[in-house]
Amino acid sequence: MPDARLTRIACVQMRPSIGDVTANVDRSVDFITRAADAGANVVVLPELANTGYVFETRAEAFALAEAIPSGPTTARWMALAQARQVYIVAGITERDGDSLYNSAVVLGPDGYIGTFRKMHLWNAENLFFEPGNLGFPVFHTPIGRIGVAICYDGWFPETFRLQALQGADLVCVPTNWVPIPGQAEGQPAMANVLLMAAAHSNSLYIAAADRVGIERGQPFEGRSLIVAHTGWPVAGPASRDGEEIVMADVDLGAARRQRNWNAFNQVLRDRRTDVYGEMLGSGLPRGWY
Repeated sequence: MPDARLTRIACVQMRPSIGDVTANVDRSVDFITRAADAGANVVVLPELANTGYVFETRAEAFALAEAIPSGPTTARWMALAQARQVYIVAGITERDGDSLYNSAVVLGPDGYIGTFRKMHLWNAENLFFEPGNLGFPVFHTPIGRIGVAICYDGWFPETFRLQALQGADLVCVPTNWVPIPGQAEGQPAMANVLLMAAAHSNSLYIAAADRVGIERGQPFEGRSLIVAHTGWPVAGPASRDGEEIVMADVDLGAARRQRNWNAFNQVLRDRRTDVYGEMLGSGLPRGWY
């Protein structure tokens, strides 16, 4: 019999085409369906999976953006989540009035759950998007508490610490990693190193879905992976250039049960909140540790 504690997570590493929303969403639906057929409970798609990433102007981004959850892309993913009884975390170009956001939508068997807006904008994203204004929400679901980060958010320790302090079991990371200068042949991707450290130092699972290919001259890194609360990968890293699905069965509850590392140390409890603010000045409510 399958272990009822296990959640099967799938990270889709795909190659969106800039501006071709219909084809991109069709391809994402195919990947989600394949993951669901393989028993996935949670499917993570890359950053801006519906539109592509390298915009030339804000007007181009605005023309491709959609409202959440009423837009056609979210509606299609939501119908699939309901039909296949899966949770989907997917990067999407969001329009809210005259504002644009690099966002991720969180969907489940019962429909729309919530939205995360990228907090830390990378490079030319600052020309097109507003910085995220929804903070670091943690979404409570029957399978566990799910947080979200997008790409460059992963370079900030606060991203994962604030979600861990709110009780996150899993942080899903839609991303479009690019090569980091100075990386020697055979070395792991810098993003992989950062996520492994974040998973270990916060005792939570992290599932990152990157894109591949070259878009308007910009290469992408691939290397999608799923990291356990121990800091070690349980699936991936994937290749640098191939479309694929990275999948792992994980016990999300282990992140909480095994947070006590020994008789003396518990990674969240041991924080010196007499020296720095318990919630890092965020104003978020006290967490679950």
